[in-house]
Amino acid sequence: MEQMLSSLERDFLQFVRKTMHMNEALNLMLWDLKTGAPKLGVELRAEAFGTLSAEVHAMSTSVQMKSYIDRLSEIAVYDTLSAITKKTLDEVKRKYEQNIHIPVGEYKEYMVLLANAGSVWEAAREKSDFAMFRPCLEQIVAFNRRFVDYWGYEGNRYNAHLDVHEPGMTVAILDDVFTKVKEHIMPLVKRVTEANDQPRTSFLFHYFPKDKQREVSLYLLKAMGYDFARGRLDETVHPFALSINRNDVRVTTAYYEHDFRKSVFSTIHEGGHALYEQNIAEELIGTPLCTAASGGIDESQSLFWEKMVGQHKGFWKYHYPALKEWNREQFDGVELEDFYRAIHFVEPSCIRLRSDEMTYQLHIIIRYEIEKALFNHELEVKDLPEWWNEKMDAYLGIAPPDDAHGVLQDVHWSLGLIGYFPSYALGYLYAAQFRNAMINDLPDFDAFVESGNVAPIRAWLTDNIHLHGRRKTPNELLRDVTGEGLNPDYLLRYFEQKYAEIYRL
Repeated sequence: MEQMLSSLERDFLQFVRKTMHMNEALNLMLWDLKTGAPKLGVELRAEAFGTLSAEVHAMSTSVQMKSYIDRLSEIAVYDTLSAITKKTLDEVKRKYEQNIHIPVGEYKEYMVLLANAGSVWEAAREKSDFAMFRPCLEQIVAFNRRFVDYWGYEGNRYNAHLDVHEPGMTVAILDDVFTKVKEHIMPLVKRVTEANDQPRTSFLFHYFPKDKQREVSLYLLKAMGYDFARGRLDETVHPFALSINRNDVRVTTAYYEHDFRKSVFSTIHEGGHALYEQNIAEELIGTPLCTAASGGIDESQSLFWEKMVGQHKGFWKYHYPALKEWNREQFDGVELEDFYRAIHFVEPSCIRLRSDEMTYQLHIIIRYEIEKALFNHELEVKDLPEWWNEKMDAYLGIAPPDDAHGVLQDVHWSLGLIGYFPSYALGYLYAAQFRNAMINDLPDFDAFVESGNVAPIRAWLTDNIHLHGRRKTPNELLRDVTGEGLNPDYLLRYFEQKYAEIYRL
């Protein structure tokens, strides 16, 4: 029996590993599509992407997978499995139950649609014409509405999509948390934007050559501890990090020669994602556990590095002299305090990726409320631009001048990432809680950042978060690290204290 059991367990893990290898190929194809694949090659690549995606879907819902799940789930067998096999079984069972009702042909059709959607979205955004993207988006939304019916849901229909990216998260929780965040941030933004002592920002928009910005990006990734032997930096329209596998985690960024901040902070942000993936425990390789615990936990790591390290005054006390060397003319006569205040300038913006960290939360809440309405049939795709503009005016007091600055600005819907936007706001909330716990363990946190020695910070994140991969649910991880569940008070206090000092309120 023992020999049969170990053989069954081994066969199961090999079968799962095969699906992971196919996912590696899909991720490599996706990276290529987003970083320089020839435009005329997109359609055929999309067809190949759809075929391979359908194969993975078919394997994950196959009779063979069902057999493994049934046999290994028997109590007498399950109790003898290794801890990693148990968690792997739980994860593939969750995916099986989620996807078994989606016909393979329909799934393939959907993946081909997504592979083509990115180029359609890019063309529509370039021409600021929502009508160009609308038919494609209507198909994406139609597919995902059907998926909700296939999956089933409790409470709110949108819960089904939230659970894909943030297991256990619900509309009821987010409505409560986001209401508190909105009610706190909106008056704070008003106080800050009306403060008498505003930062000087004109120097931020001087010419900074793209090649020099790339050198800065490489420098910052190295300073963070990103392992270039297991990764690379590329340019793309919309920055992202992508894990092919634990030893091939790639970072992309975008360069704007009249606003260097976009590349600097996008690079740090994506580098935070990459550090997570590079430092997951080796024993999880080849399993679905070798990835982030959830979208929100993943975003917490990128936002922790971007905001709580990369925008820390001590970080720039150490790195500002190096930045000045790349473009002396731009920063001539700009003191550290001026630089620090300028990068924290608060001003409502139409573009999420250009927004400050406080108004950013409102951008995410807008997208959350729109998606929630879409999947509860309270809103149709054709009405998106109008809804978008109305909410921008209500929450940020500005109206997008065109579709490119409004409903077409984000790539996510073209990727099928329905339900992912809340992960960004959750990432901030988680990051603030993790920061509080870290400071209790590392009271010299500020000194480490100021000295350029972020190794203890990286090690703390690795030991408490990265190593575990997907072995823990987001709530389990949060409670193990911080001793409590989701609590927005840490982020709200962080904003209040930080911006009261910067704006001398």
